Amino acid sequence: MTTREPTNPPAQQLVDGKLGAASSGETYAILNPATGQEIGRAPDSTAEDMDAAIAAARRAFDETDWSTDVALRVRCLRQLHQAILDNAEALRELTTAEVGAPAFLVAGPQFDTPVETLAWTIDLAESYEWERDLGVGVTMGISSRRTVRKEAVGVVAAITPWNFPNQINLAKVGPALAAGNTVVLKPAPDTPWLAAELGRLVAEHTDIPPGVFNVVTPRDNRVAAMLAEDPRVDLVSFTGSTATGRAIMAAAAPSLKKVFLELGGKSAAIVLDDADVASAASMAAFSVAVHAGQGCALTTRLLVPRASYDAAVESAAATMASLGAGDPADAGTICGPVISAVQRDRILGYLALAEEEGGRIATGGAVAVQDGALAGGFWIQPTVVAGLDNSARVAREEIFGPVLTVIPHDGDDDAVRIANDSPYGLSGSVESGSLERAKSVAARIRTGTIGVNGGQWFGPDAPFGGYKQSGLGREMGVEGFEEYLETKLVAEPA
Repeated sequence: MTTREPTNPPAQQLVDGKLGAASSGETYAILNPATGQEIGRAPDSTAEDMDAAIAAARRAFDETDWSTDVALRVRCLRQLHQAILDNAEALRELTTAEVGAPAFLVAGPQFDTPVETLAWTIDLAESYEWERDLGVGVTMGISSRRTVRKEAVGVVAAITPWNFPNQINLAKVGPALAAGNTVVLKPAPDTPWLAAELGRLVAEHTDIPPGVFNVVTPRDNRVAAMLAEDPRVDLVSFTGSTATGRAIMAAAAPSLKKVFLELGGKSAAIVLDDADVASAASMAAFSVAVHAGQGCALTTRLLVPRASYDAAVESAAATMASLGAGDPADAGTICGPVISAVQRDRILGYLALAEEEGGRIATGGAVAVQDGALAGGFWIQPTVVAGLDNSARVAREEIFGPVLTVIPHDGDDDAVRIANDSPYGLSGSVESGSLERAKSVAARIRTGTIGVNGGQWFGPDAPFGGYKQSGLGREMGVEGFEEYLETKLVAEPA
């Protein structure tokens, strides 16, 4: 099977309720990662477009009742949810073509699950306790009734990456709008089309007022930086690299705007000596091959008992080799292409570095050769790196490719030490023959999410985020919704 091209209309930016081209008329190519071929063009939004989008969002927040009318927001977001469902098949095809996402993932976290999460968020907004009575308090002899109110932050800049665009776009836009904010969405230049389609659905199928939701698709990072720098923006919600997160914090500091940052990860899959090491190693390899390893929470470090090290490497390598890399439109594909030639070459650079540092490539380690329509795509063989300890760069830096590094440990305490010896703290897992032992180890890992004996943490109601340099705040769940709210205390005479 060869990946199909979508039949959607050309991508358009959405500014102040109007769909159209960039003010300059300039566009840039959107490439299919599986073929390397152009599948469409996106508006190369300018500084003038960004300024207009921010101004529209500011005006819509300050001058309309969007922030105070919960019923309006719920009704409009239900319209958006239905529009997504009505256009689901086209959006699924576009997700495979633009992102290179395997079909089985599109039926899950690449599309179907985010759409379900939007419905969950709308229900939450409808039932949320926007006011809470603290009762009467007496201060300096004055009796006052105190009420805690939850209010929208204001103008939200949502900056999203290319690896799971539907999921992250909706995880930011849904709660931000449901909480009463206005939004400027800036997607990654590699995947602008899905964000632009979200804007089109808002404009054509909902009663969301002009300016409440805007989509700009600049290729120039200097245009995107305006969102962090502009004092009219009240909150920046960013998912991406830790280096860019630091730059956003610095740019946001002069205006002291709120920031939510979901950043990098180098998570550890810990296998204890009473677990089925070969099976656990195989599952770890499978998870890292999913979507060509392009997931910040993937457990790309496999920590195994030293006595079982060779068997673990052999099992992981056999799994990786059996999966290969294939057409994302094929229902059986687990590992598709990486997003771009730039990312492919970056991964190859890390694999060369692994060998320079004394590591051994147990399987993979090169471009996955394809033929026919896929020959021009961005392919990497699923790869297992052995023979290195946790000080190696491939064990410490986020590669964002189908690369698993296997590291030996000398017991539970040593495994915990290695897992925590990282600038990141996003996710992880522990496998043991004893649930209590696994939970005891998990409790000592400094990370925002962790699975125990195969437990899965992802879901609409599950807050996601990290410790340390993996970010600030939480996305999804009630905690993620409340990132987009301010707290006001009102006191009146009792």
